[in-house]
Formats: sequence, C-alpha cells, structure tokens
Amino acid sequence: QRLGAWMRFSTRKKGNVLHSTRMRLPIRRSEKLQTSSDDGPLYITQEGLNRLKQKRDRIEHHDLPQAIADVRTTGELGDFSENAEYQEAKWRMRRLHGQVARLTDQIKRALVIEQPSTDLVSLGSTVVLEKNEVQTTFQIVGPHEADPARGRISHVSPLGTALMGKRVGETANGFLIKQLR
Repeated sequence: QRLGAWMRFSTRKKGNVLHSTRMRLPIRRSEKLQTSSDDGPLYITQEGLNRLKQKRDRIEHHDLPQAIADVRTTGELGDFSENAEYQEAKWRMRRLHGQVARLTDQIKRALVIEQPSTDLVSLGSTVVLEKNEVQTTFQIVGPHEADPARGRISHVSPLGTALMGKRVGETANGFLIKQLR
C-alpha cells in the first residue's frame, strides 16, 4: 500500500501489539512528471508546438522501437546483472520513455500564442527597439522558446517584463520602442 513516499511492507503481531514495517521510497522521475501538469500553461508559438509534436512522434515511432529491440537483443545474451550492454539499453529505453512523457505533458499544457491585434506589447509581438541609434528586433515568446541570440525573448525575462503593456514611443530599460508588429 502506497502512503505518499512511504510503503508498508509487513504487518505482524507480537503478543497483543500489531507491528508494521515501513520504509521511505524515493519518488521516481515518472511520478514527478505526472505532477508537472500543475505547472500551468506553456506559452508557445504554433511552430514551436509543431516541433514538439514532431520530436515526440520521432521518439515514439523510431527511437523507442529501436531501443526496445536493443533491450530484447541484449537481454538474450544472458546474465542481466553483469550485462553492461543490457544495462545501457535499459537506461536508454527509460530515458526515451521519460522524454515522451515530458513532451506529452508539454503538448497538453501548450497554449498557442496568437498574433496580437492591439497596439500594446504582448505575447507574440515583434518589437523594434532603439538604444544609442542602434535598432534591435525581438519577438516576445514564452520561456520555452526563448533564444535571445535569435531575437526571441521571454515575456518573463527582465526586458520582456519591462516591455509588456508598453506602446510605440515609450521606453523600457533604456530602450525606445520604435515599432510594433
């Protein structure tokens, strides 16, 4: 019987007193992933969502069947405890199952960012900023897709937070908002 992270192993009676042995078990990664759906929405563009789905499908239909075949093949070699190839194949299969669970959770929590139709900076906006006569363009995205080197900043980053809700002509962190697309 599972009691949170405690497991009851045995119950025995000594005289008139009932004794039970309990042991604390570690929480498995798969159990942690099951609770990650409470993390809230995952703000992502349609392209990002498509990439997640493609990656999950590739793992499920190509990598995982190959890993399962490797486990089956190496398991036929004999003793499991001293079979390093079998242990490696099992580790790879577990890792792939974990990736599929994580990607499935992210896809379930995904909220696709739509192109904004307002004149305020919001998720999905592309903003042209100017500082010292140098213009920089950023797209405001969710944290999962943020990549400042490619011009994509998160709405929860310091600059992204400062830009949210601003209009063309206003300043944020020393940057002048020149254009909003």
